[in-house]
Amino acid sequence: MNPEERSVLHKVLWVLIALILLALVFAAAYLIANNLLDVFWPSSPLPPLVRFLLTVLLGFILFALLALAGTCVGRWHRSKEGGRGRVGMDTLLLDAMDRIAHGDFDVSITPVGYGVYTEVIDAINRMAQQLGTMEGLRQDFISNVSHEIQSPLTSISGFAKLLQDQDASLTPQQRTHYLGIIEAESKRLSKLSDNLMKLSSLESQSTPLNRREYRLDQQLQSVILMLEPQWQAKQLEVEAELAPATCNGDEELLAQVWVNLLGNAIKFTPAGGSLRVTLHAQKDGHNLVRITDNGIGIAPEAQMHIFERFYKVDKARERAAGGNGLGLSLTKKILELHGARIDVHSALKEGSTFTVGL
Repeated sequence: MNPEERSVLHKVLWVLIALILLALVFAAAYLIANNLLDVFWPSSPLPPLVRFLLTVLLGFILFALLALAGTCVGRWHRSKEGGRGRVGMDTLLLDAMDRIAHGDFDVSITPVGYGVYTEVIDAINRMAQQLGTMEGLRQDFISNVSHEIQSPLTSISGFAKLLQDQDASLTPQQRTHYLGIIEAESKRLSKLSDNLMKLSSLESQSTPLNRREYRLDQQLQSVILMLEPQWQAKQLEVEAELAPATCNGDEELLAQVWVNLLGNAIKFTPAGGSLRVTLHAQKDGHNLVRITDNGIGIAPEAQMHIFERFYKVDKARERAAGGNGLGLSLTKKILELHGARIDVHSALKEGSTFTVGL
């Protein structure tokens, strides 16, 4: 029996019980009224029909008085208990909200038996649960940012101290190498700061999208050419199939999407590998962009997390490549603001394909 059927059955049973109680009370009232007539008019010459009607009338009056008395007693009892309940419930709710205000989100009130307070209790429980989740995310965010900042700062501090040591017999090549590491770690910090500011701005939507109509195929071609020094350095074979297509969106933000996706494809494709970028205009007006590489690929269990902030499939490899785990998060957020979708299909040692539908 499902909950709805059970609820209907309970209502029917309560109606039957109420009717039975009503019949019993009226029968008792009728008997009492009939006995009163026998006491006050024992030898009454009243006709049987008149006596019956008077008995019924007196029964109704007595029944009404009994019902009125029961109602009054019930209301008095409920008001007394409700007053005590309200005082206790007010204290409980105020205590729960005070704990939440002081940062204690481990609040859970059982809503059973509190009547009109049930919805308020449910709302407080949901608020405490969501605030607790947000607090956990905040702590993770602070921890991740601290870790990402601490790592390059440690490298910069260590190599700067080494270069300042006059007693250290460093060759010019070693000094150049250490200075290069300091420069790379400084750029990594700058990129981290820039990505955090962009994410914060996009999530708060403090900066509206600067939408306009532009040629998407030309933008993709420009990004490929802009990244030419990177894929040429690894001797990658790059193939582009870009059908003429227009896009209505924020050109600068969408350029960041293609830079991130192509940059990752270049970064995680071994030397001598290949990249393929395709753009097709769909009949429904959507543009489909695919960026495919034959690089290291992504494990199935990691694919569901790659768009999370600070998530890195291979932390050692990401750190060596200068990544901070924010590029794909930023990419997904920009596409969400444009009402677009992004999907990934990948297999280890076979490469990855990122598909964007605009």
